[in-house]
Amino acid sequence: MDADAIDRVAVIGAGSMGHGIAETAAMAGYTVSLRDVEADLVEAGVERIAWSLDKLADAGRLDEDPEAVLGRVEPTVDLAAAVGAADLVIEAAPERLDLKRALFADLDRLAPEGALLASNTSSLSITAIAEATARPESVLGLHYFNPPVKMALVEVIAGEATSEATAEAGIAFVESLGKTPIHVRKDVRGFVVNTVLGPFMDEPAWMVSAGETTIQAADAAMVHERGYPMGPFELGDLTGIDIGYHVRTEAGRPIPPIVQAKVDAGTLGRKTGAGYYDYEDGDGPDYEPADAAGFDTLRVEARMVNEAARLVGDGVATPEAVDTGVTLGTGFPEGICRRGDAIGLDVVLERLRSLRAATGEDRYAPADSLVELVEAGRTGVAAGSGFYEYDDGTET
Repeated sequence: MDADAIDRVAVIGAGSMGHGIAETAAMAGYTVSLRDVEADLVEAGVERIAWSLDKLADAGRLDEDPEAVLGRVEPTVDLAAAVGAADLVIEAAPERLDLKRALFADLDRLAPEGALLASNTSSLSITAIAEATARPESVLGLHYFNPPVKMALVEVIAGEATSEATAEAGIAFVESLGKTPIHVRKDVRGFVVNTVLGPFMDEPAWMVSAGETTIQAADAAMVHERGYPMGPFELGDLTGIDIGYHVRTEAGRPIPPIVQAKVDAGTLGRKTGAGYYDYEDGDGPDYEPADAAGFDTLRVEARMVNEAARLVGDGVATPEAVDTGVTLGTGFPEGICRRGDAIGLDVVLERLRSLRAATGEDRYAPADSLVELVEAGRTGVAAGSGFYEYDDGTET
């Protein structure tokens, strides 16, 4: 299906992501069916859309009357009615593969033959979801970031069977919303943004667990010395420590002891009143610039650059797509490929090799593509090329 043929969108799931996705589509002029399993859930989603539209109008960020936009949202609990005339279906159900596969089997049966079926999953396999249908070539990932109305980025993910036409239609649809798509060309766990973000959260947790540093030192160094908008522990408290925990367990990755301890204790961050920081009896994140002294930021960033190199080398995404993803999706001060070029890819590689030799941990294993760049002399800005080409220190 060509993106120009998309007129009606169905969003399945009216929770925090679903109603936000529906709002962005309605704001772009699409007629949107918003469906959930219970009427009160749908009603709550519509109420949140109405509240958001009023706020946008008050701020001068809405081009038409809020009621006109809201009038394009059609609430329902009937799945067949929601998707029966849809050109694009976007699923925003809970992150359980069995649930999504069952839902996509129903969507395959109920949606028109030419409709595109998309999942908003942030970590599950698009290929595995698509296998529940008889049209895997028409299934793709559209991973919005929270909150969808404010965040500019959408990852457009191709499963193993997703056709190029489907991916192109997804990209064009995202652009029609006034948002920026990045094309994730292979279905890898975590896609692009969460793949790079993983070590940002993970490595400091291992360092604190080993008694090598403190929570405050890690957050202070990454924010005040390296310019990230939040420290890794501060971010973990905001998103929910259990969220990252479940992503790690689903991927079969080892859990840092400090993360396991927080999950076991039920202190999961802001939503429980305490996590890495105390939000009830304390002031929340209490780090100061001086706390950063001695923290090894290169150890964290080397792993992030390594994951970016793996994505690029495996043909998952271009350096431009990776960097667009992490700047728009996480607020990083610059793209991680650019940062790697500035640090020096040879410096990154040497740090990874020394860490692996000292610990034996596979998380430090250098990506083949990183090794190839360094061996080819493409070590970054100082060498005139790395992920990018440079002329006198300036990207060309």
